[in-house]
Amino acid sequence: MFSILLPSWNNLTYLQLCCNSIWKNSVGENQIIVHVNEGNDGTLEWVKSKGIDYTYSPQNIGICKAVNQASLLAKRDYIVFMNDDMYCLPGWDETLMTEINRLPTDCFMLSATMIEPVYTGNKCVVVRPYGRNGIDFEEEKLLHEYTLLQRADWSGSTWPPSVVHRKWWEKVKGYSEEFSPGMSSDDDFAMKMWEAGCRIFKGVGASMVYHFISKSTGRVVKNDGRQQFLTKWGIKQSLFHKYYTHRGEAYSGVLNDPDSNPFFVIRKWLWSTLHI
Repeated sequence: MFSILLPSWNNLTYLQLCCNSIWKNSVGENQIIVHVNEGNDGTLEWVKSKGIDYTYSPQNIGICKAVNQASLLAKRDYIVFMNDDMYCLPGWDETLMTEINRLPTDCFMLSATMIEPVYTGNKCVVVRPYGRNGIDFEEEKLLHEYTLLQRADWSGSTWPPSVVHRKWWEKVKGYSEEFSPGMSSDDDFAMKMWEAGCRIFKGVGASMVYHFISKSTGRVVKNDGRQQFLTKWGIKQSLFHKYYTHRGEAYSGVLNDPDSNPFFVIRKWLWSTLHI
């Protein structure tokens, strides 16, 4: 089914939970590819012992470079980018593949729906606490209750777990490494897909993962992703998601260009002319 890109930075407990959930709760024979950043917590030895495909860097190179390196080992037609602090719930992959098979095109960006333990203001997730880490994780309770938490499909897919066809991943050249270590790189990738012609940004309500929100990003010096996005694309991220992908709204089908708004007409002309 999928080639799953999993960047991991000294996060072995979460990575083990994530990989075990993929093996346990997937329907298809998915390929897992871990990029080991540093790996001084035993991660490198563990992925080797499990026979997992991997790439490696002796220092943390961030998300963008990590997923790009890992993608070079992809063998499946569809690439999934997933965080290592996620737990996949039963049938997550089958539900995504069923949706893919319904679509009229292979130019799309789909996401599974996250369950998170705390509210962060994200309208696309389901909030229900089943643990903040691997120690207090209530796995059996989650497996018993997750079907009651499924929601309607939503618009605005950008973040992991996200899936695109490998052809389009390669066409837009994966994640933009100028956004390293990774702030706003999901949004940039979505905009690259939009400019390549993608008009399907769909969150699949019945495909679910639990997200621990381990906050690995708290350990790095962040890039100013919002300013980079604005400088590169000539539009704020918030406006892109409000008027282009309609993030958080009920999914209503293939998206249209916001051509009725003169601002966006001018922005599109400027970008195509100047490549902002």
